[in-house]
This record gives sequence, structure tokens and C-alpha cells, in this order.
Amino acid sequence: MPDSGSSGSQPRPETLLSRIGRPVAHPGPVNMPLHRASTIVFDTVEDLEAAKSARFDKGTLFYGRFGTPDVFAFEEAIAVLSGGYGTVAVPSGLAACVLPLVAFLKPGDHVLVTDSVYEPARTSLSAFIARSGVEVSYFDPRAGAAIAEAMRPNTRLVYLESPGSLTFEIQDLPAITSVARAHGALTMCDNTWASSLFLKPLALGVDLVVEAATKYVVGHSDAMIGTVTAAREDHHRLLRQAANWLGYRISPDDVYLAARGLRTLAVRLERHYRTGLALAEWLECQPQVRRVLHPALASHPDHALWLRDFSGASGLFAVELATTKAGAIAFVEALQLFSQGFSWGGFESLVLLTDPGHARTATRWEAEGSLVRLYAGLEDADDLKADLKSGLDRLDAFTRG
Repeated sequence: MPDSGSSGSQPRPETLLSRIGRPVAHPGPVNMPLHRASTIVFDTVEDLEAAKSARFDKGTLFYGRFGTPDVFAFEEAIAVLSGGYGTVAVPSGLAACVLPLVAFLKPGDHVLVTDSVYEPARTSLSAFIARSGVEVSYFDPRAGAAIAEAMRPNTRLVYLESPGSLTFEIQDLPAITSVARAHGALTMCDNTWASSLFLKPLALGVDLVVEAATKYVVGHSDAMIGTVTAAREDHHRLLRQAANWLGYRISPDDVYLAARGLRTLAVRLERHYRTGLALAEWLECQPQVRRVLHPALASHPDHALWLRDFSGASGLFAVELATTKAGAIAFVEALQLFSQGFSWGGFESLVLLTDPGHARTATRWEAEGSLVRLYAGLEDADDLKADLKSGLDRLDAFTRG
């Protein structure tokens, strides 16, 4: 069994990350070894049948698709960090977004989704979940307790994401979960932006927490993995059953990389937080920038919620440039240290020209300029600032013609 990292009171997060999900036998390796396995063999029929009957229980070794000791150790580490009963690891962040929908929704049910939801998840909802006879509707991410107006008698699940990964609205999780619970609905929250190090949704009333561990947990842009953590044992079991229906199975190599990345999560995330905030503060003072969307800035509309619920911030934020799309392209393509690409959470800084307007149905995205999403990697903050300045200089040159 993996080391829970605690005896008596739980250590602080930085200490916890160095202990959880590791072997406890001594002498032995520091890290969990990889287990490449499909078939698991048993000595007796009784042993095999016992494993089969308990195959959806946490930590049961039955068949490779259901998990191996390295997978179980990683899942337990995430569960401990999140403050939940148990975690199910799946092949990608999107797979993690879909799993609770499959596990808890049936034809005739209604799912209420934040309008700032991760766009691939929105596509999965419309192209896959809705096709199964599930009603899907969207709500204003800043609705808070007013979400009660959107609840229906058949609302089974409320899908949250705080903040949204393009427009960065912070949701009032305690207010929303209170309403959902009063209506008999479950809540799930995509917590990829902050990770369970900087936000504990389960402690705020959320039932299920989703993370794209591809991003901050792995931390090096070289593996894909997602996690779903449940506060309750029965919910965890239903997630494991649904993962089996979908045939989800994660590579032991990816699990190894994710577990290794977990060890440095605290130091990396703190660096991303400080660098991202420094860049956001600097950009807010630049004449070419109309506004900066970063919840840790006092100017952000949801800054008070961020202060209340979060203990840190991501390196991911957005800026609205006072220019056309063509001017934003000139800015983006002038950058040398910010590479263009999807995802984030690795050591490298990234930039993405985006337009959230086409993916809104409950609210309207209004911007006079062009939105550019920035991700602060582990490069020196002054070097990144200089790179952004070169991009803004290029934007000025473009504007002058």
C-alpha cells in the first residue's frame, strides 16, 4: 500500500507531496516501479473470484485495465492531496471531464453547465452526452446562488469550472453547491487551473473534482492523464464502474511521469504563480492592453472570491489587446519565448490567440479588442517581460502601418 504521508495531523502540502503515493517497504525504491500488465494471475479459484467481486473497490488487483500498484499509488496520492475518498485516473483531461457525465447521467436527466466550460468538454456534451437523451443547458458562470433559477426537477448534475480557462471567471462554489444539494443534484468542478494545491473544491461542498493532470501534475508536456476525485465512497465506485464501461486504461509510463511530476508540484506552481502575476501586473500598465483577465489582480471582478477560496494562482491568464485580430497576430508572432500551442502547465511559456464568443450560449462575450491567452512557464520573469515588450513594440509598428 502507498504511504499516506501522515500520522496524526497531516503535514503541510509541500511535505505531503514528497510522501504520498510512495512505497513504504524498506529497503526499497524511493519511487513506485512501473507495472506493465494486462493479465493478473491467481493461485486459487477462490482468490480470482474474490478479486472479481471486488474489482470496483479501491486498490483491488484484478486485471490490468482496472489498475496496477503504481496506478493505485498515484490515485491515492491525488485523493489525499484533494481531501477526497478516492480518485480514478483516466487517459486524458477530457476523459476526466466526460467520466462523471457517463457515471451519473441517464436518459431524461438534465445537466447544468457553466458557460465558461472547457471547449472540448462542451463539444463532448453536445456531440455525445446530449445524443444519449440527456438535456444540456448552460448558465452564467457568475450566477452564484442565482443558479437556482436554472435548476429543473430533473437536474442531476451541475458542471463547474473555476476559473474558466479562457475568460477566467471565478465561481462561487459554496453558494452553487448549496443550491445544487438542496435540489438533490451533484456537483463536479474542473480544478485544473489551480490544482488541488491552491484550491480544495471538495472542502467547499463540491462532490467530484476533475483535473487534467496532463498540465500541472505532469508538468513537462510529455504525458497525458486525467483524474476524477470523489468525496464519497459510493461515488468513487460508480466512477470506477463507468471507467470500465468506457474501457479507460492509462499507460504505466504516463502514470510514472505524473507521479514524478507530483513531487515538484509545489515549487513549480509557486514559480508559475509569481511569474504570471508579475507579468499580469506589468501588462496592466501597458497602453496597448485594454484589460488583463487574472483573478489575483485587484482589478478582476471576482478578486474577492479568489481571495476567499484560493491559496494561490495559476500561471495562466489572458489579456485583451486594444487592436484588431491582425494586430494581435503581429503581437503573437513576434514573441520568441512564448510558443504558440494548446494546453499549458509545462515548463515552457505559451501564447494562444483566442475568441471565446463562438462558444457561449447563456452569456455573451463582449470585447472591443482581441483576446490573447498567456501561460507563464519557468523562464526568468524579466526575460518573459522583455519578450512581451518586443511583441507590444511590434504591435505598435503594425498599428502605425
